[in-house]
Parts: sequence; C-alpha cells; structure tokens
Amino acid sequence: MDGSRPGRVRRRRVFYIPGFDPIHPRRYRELYRREAAAQAAVSGFDLTLSPATGRRFGWNVEARIEGSEQRAEFEVLVWSDIVREQMQGGVAATYAQLLRTAWTYIASGALPRLMRLRKGPVIAALYPVVMLLLQLGLALGLGTVIGRLAERLVTASGTPSALVFWPVLVLTAWGALHWFRRNDRRFFAYYLMHDYAFAARWRGANPEALERRLAQFADRIAAALREDVDEVLVVGHSSGAHLAVSVLSDLIRAGRVPAGGPALGFLSLGQVVPMMSFLPEARRLRADLAYLSTRDELTWLDVTAPGDGCAFALCDPVAVSGVAPEGQRWPLVVSAAFTRTLSPALWRELRWRFFRLHFQYLCAFDRPGDYDYFRVTAGPLTLAARFAERAPSRQAIRRPLSPHVTTAA
Repeated sequence: MDGSRPGRVRRRRVFYIPGFDPIHPRRYRELYRREAAAQAAVSGFDLTLSPATGRRFGWNVEARIEGSEQRAEFEVLVWSDIVREQMQGGVAATYAQLLRTAWTYIASGALPRLMRLRKGPVIAALYPVVMLLLQLGLALGLGTVIGRLAERLVTASGTPSALVFWPVLVLTAWGALHWFRRNDRRFFAYYLMHDYAFAARWRGANPEALERRLAQFADRIAAALREDVDEVLVVGHSSGAHLAVSVLSDLIRAGRVPAGGPALGFLSLGQVVPMMSFLPEARRLRADLAYLSTRDELTWLDVTAPGDGCAFALCDPVAVSGVAPEGQRWPLVVSAAFTRTLSPALWRELRWRFFRLHFQYLCAFDRPGDYDYFRVTAGPLTLAARFAERAPSRQAIRRPLSPHVTTAA
C-alpha cells in the first residue's frame, strides 16, 4: 500500500457483482472495454485492458488518469449459471411463476408499499405480468379465429364442430405462446418475469446455491484485503447491490477486514434493494443493511438516477427498508443526474431505452459530473477520498415503508 499518501491509489482490486443476468460475464469485460474508450476520448485519459490471470473471470486495467498511473484488477462474481437454471422453465412454468410472484408481492403487502416509494421500478416489475397476459390474450384470440375457420371448413363433412374447434384453438394458442417465448429478446417479458420470480420464490431470501457462491466470492475479497493494494472496491449493480451488502456484512462480522489494510469501498449502482428487502423472508438482508450502515471499515456510495425507471432512484436502501439504526452513516446517496451528465442529444437517444439506461452507470457520460465509473474504478483516488466532500442528494428518500422489518437472529 502507498501509505505515505492517504487516499491515493496505485493498485486496486475491483470485485464486481452483476445483477440477474443469464449471459456470461465476459459481456461486462467487453462493455468496460468499449465504454472506457469512449470515456477516455471525452475526458482525456488513457486505459488499456489486458486478460486476467489466476482468477475465475476478470480483466486488468492500466490507466493514466488525472496525471497519475495506476493499475486495477477486476474480478466478476459468476452466477449466470444459477440465473440460467432459474430460466429453464417453459411457457407453462413461466405463467405459474407469474401467479406465484404476483401473489407473493400482493399478499405480503410489499406491492402497495413499493408503489408509494417509486412507481418506475414497480411499473417495470408489472410490465412482464401485463405483457405475458397480453400474449396469452393474443394467442387465445388467434386460436379462436383459426379454430372457427377450421370449424366452418369441416361442417359439411358432418364432423362435430367441437372436435375441430377446441383442438385447433389449443394447438394454435400454444404455438403462438412458444413463438413469443422464442422471440423474448424483443419483449423481455420472460426474462423479467424470471428475475422477479427469483426474488419471490424464496420470499426475499437467497437460495442455497447462491449463498455458497457468495461465500466463495467473500473468500476472494478477504484474500485481496491481505494483499499489497491501496484499495479493494466492491461494485454491485442492480440486484447485485443487495448481494454485495450481504457479502460485505459477512466479511466485517467475521473480522476479515484487517485494521490498517487497504481502503475498502462499496459502490452500489442502480440498486433495486426494496424489491427484496420489503419481502417477509428478507430477514438476513435487512439485518445486513442495518449492520453495514454503521460500519467505519468501509465507505459506501449509492448511485442512482431518477431517469433510470428500473432502479429505486435516490432511495436510501437502509432507511426505506425500515431498519435504519441509531448512528447510521451509510450509504451516501447521490444522483448520476442523467439529464445533466448526458448531452441533450444522447439523452433523447437513450431516454426510452429503459434497459440500456439501467446500465448507464457502467457506461461513458459525454458530460461527466463527479460520478464517473472509470475514474472511480481505475483512477488515482479511493472512493472515500473522491467523495469526501460530497453531500448527499437533497432529494434522497428516507421514509420507512417496508411492511416487514424483522431481521435475522
């Protein structure tokens, strides 16, 4: 560590936790490569990516930013296989998930409370329900039309109409539903349904397979905290943010963050924590939120933007979950302010591309403000030093709204 210069970084380890994503995390390496080049062209710095060695998946960055040279080594939590397993169900299984997920959020009281918090992400959550029901209606309508046509064609033959109409309707509707599923890259209905069903299936708890994966990733972070580095930075995007909360809480509780070691930073981006923490069995997550919010072993910066309709923008995830303890320190809630950090032309291009905007935190800004993903992850200052003078957003929402506030024993 470069202890002679507090807050300065020459070598950094970055641990990235993605959200619910079935695609292999190499997509995040290529996203970083492309967007870093775009940001470098705007901001006038240099970044070079190279393959990582000795880790499950990651990449290295050599950067010259703000007149200083530094190295960042990235590692990604791979849980895309767990996501793909969740998405294996067919058409019938997905509609069963729809019913179970809707019932979980309504019966638990979470849905009306989430609506009072931020309507954007709740509308995003309702989108797959509406779209799947619309697809079902269209499939049944198409089946009815073709069934009636087939019925008329065989009427003269004396075949009972019911023996023609109902089989044709069922086969046509089933075929239409399978067509929608095969083309879900256009609609995102099945993908999003599986995402929300993943949270609802265990009513806010993590499945055992994911808990084991998180424990292994925590071991990797703990090892990095014993290395000769200046900062260990954990980044959680979307649903990866609440996973990071639990990983970091486990590390600190277990005494695995050494005193006098590297600076520990936590960057949560586009978080959707309330979608989990408002559910009845999210006791572990609520306990972790309360615990982490008071710790002086780390700096926690939460970045969202009102323009991101898929995130709970400017919502303090600890406070809105109803578990803010006495002496809460974290997170520092700030806005990426898309309407200011993106030029009018780029904002118009992206404004209605909701899923793309949800990833903007990981991308280049053509009018960058104090939040810049590449300066944070590859620049010469620790997260604590870079945002030491930053005040929290005046629009931050801290009203406790969760219908469930019990925590793990």
